[in-house]
Amino acid sequence: MTKYVQAAMRRATYKLLEEGEGYFGRIPQLQGVWASAPTLEECREELQETLEDWILFRISEHLDIPPVDGIDLNIRELSKQEEVA
Repeated sequence: MTKYVQAAMRRATYKLLEEGEGYFGRIPQLQGVWASAPTLEECREELQETLEDWILFRISEHLDIPPVDGIDLNIRELSKQEEVA
């Protein structure tokens, strides 16, 4: 999971909000993963926490998690041949 989080965070985009209201960050490929905070560093930290919660929620609900940089966190059932091996 750590490598997935690191790869996803490298894809994050940030923008300065109008009138110095802070920063907005998101990971465009991951719907619903966004954060806002007064400073860029706080925004990054909040975004990473949001991402980690998003991953755990999707795993607990058996929802698809889009692969990032070839890292796939989706849980799949083993075939009979894989179970025997």
